[in-house]
Amino acid sequence: MADAYFLLVCDDVPHDVVLTDPGVRVMAVVQVVRRLTGLSLWRSKLLATQVPAVVLTCVSERDAAAAVAALREAGAAAEAKEQPQPDFPKL
Repeated sequence: MADAYFLLVCDDVPHDVVLTDPGVRVMAVVQVVRRLTGLSLWRSKLLATQVPAVVLTCVSERDAAAAVAALREAGAAAEAKEQPQPDFPKL
């Protein structure tokens, strides 16, 4: 029996929010990371200081843009990356 894979066409491609530099106001960035992820203060600090770090994964484009704006407002460098589409074999 052959396995068949289907790619669902959605209006919104999932995005990842990547923190590339925490900047000079690290604690402000940690608070934003904590608010976005729901992690503890300690884990949020680890995530914010070990860059590049994926803060959010598989979120909508609108949510990713809002998260990037919040991180940049806190003084960090962040970007939203579109997740690559899977390369399914053609049948």
